[in-house]
Amino acid sequence: MTSRIAAHPDRSRRRLAPEEESEFRSCFQRDRDRIIHSSAFRRLKHKTQVFVAHEGDYFRTRLSHSIEVAQVARTIAGALDLNGELTEAVALAHDLGHTPFGHTGEDALHAMMAPYGGFDHNAQAIRIVTMLERHYAGFDGLNLTWETLEGLAKHNGPVIGDLPYALAEYDALHDLELHTHASAEAQVAALADDIAYNNHDLHDGLRAGLFTEVEVAELPILDACYAEVDRLHPGLDAYRRRHEALRRVFGVMVADVIVTSRDIIAAAGCKNSHDVRHLGRPVIRFSDALWRDLQVIRQFLFTRMYRAPMVMVQRARASEVVEGLFPFYMERSEHLPRRWQSDVAAADTTTELARLVSDYIAGMTDRYALAQHAAHLGGAGGAGSWPEGNGPEGIGERRNGN
Repeated sequence: MTSRIAAHPDRSRRRLAPEEESEFRSCFQRDRDRIIHSSAFRRLKHKTQVFVAHEGDYFRTRLSHSIEVAQVARTIAGALDLNGELTEAVALAHDLGHTPFGHTGEDALHAMMAPYGGFDHNAQAIRIVTMLERHYAGFDGLNLTWETLEGLAKHNGPVIGDLPYALAEYDALHDLELHTHASAEAQVAALADDIAYNNHDLHDGLRAGLFTEVEVAELPILDACYAEVDRLHPGLDAYRRRHEALRRVFGVMVADVIVTSRDIIAAAGCKNSHDVRHLGRPVIRFSDALWRDLQVIRQFLFTRMYRAPMVMVQRARASEVVEGLFPFYMERSEHLPRRWQSDVAAADTTTELARLVSDYIAGMTDRYALAQHAAHLGGAGGAGSWPEGNGPEGIGERRNGN
């Protein structure tokens, strides 16, 4: 039985470019499949989540993170009788707009783009799926449904105030009702993102030696999980003990969202997805008690992982790569790929050129950005200039609403 607040494919607001419906797949299933087959999704394999991928193959990338988010989101959506295909589509696409080098790269590109409207990774995801993917004969982008685009734009809540240019540009063409909340499915994807990164950043930080098992076992939520593992499996080896504890942390967070959200949905009295959007508050959330515990964990990760001394060194060097590439391509746009040259020729203003350069740099993988910096500018961008013997260095940063 499907919840009455769930998104129903047969009630979708459809696509900007009309298409004939599939006989075998719902519109949200087709959205999910188009995202998986997109070039931008494949590039996530070599984009930083928190650690430089080429420095340690066991650490998360944007691709592995997106898959984990989708898995968590499907579980929660299923428990709440929401539409799993829409939830999965938003979850898989939520990081498409990220630059190389995680939030370090985004900060650097935003600074470079300040005179031209700035840069925002959520808005860039909209730009990718509505314009930059150019594979289909009848339209630019992926021609996703209104509901999936809405979820990408505002899964973290209403978007008000000055809009990022990429989002404002599309919203003027196709109103996403940015002042309202998103569907319950998109809200699930946002919470699944929080759950996934809180868990795997702890795991990756332990693997990198940024903090110890003893320190982690003293954090809220984790203390009870480690204690349960020790009670059930005394003398377990360190690796299995860690895995057993962290998978329980996953379970605690997922269960809390499901139980809390069920109560909120029941009390809200929403009759459909329209009511969810106009309720004025989210219907998918953590309990207050768990949220307070998560703030302690996030502060621990911020201090011990995202701002660790060796991480800060790599953040500076990653910024140098982006800050070097942007002015280079602005001055030497002939070095953009051949298939971009028609767009370069059509750019009538410096702002239009800057947005093309921003699109190109944002789409780069970490290793490609390093290679291009080394080829065109040399110096710190070259792979050989990164410190040797330090193992995987983190240069990413987690924030609410990734």
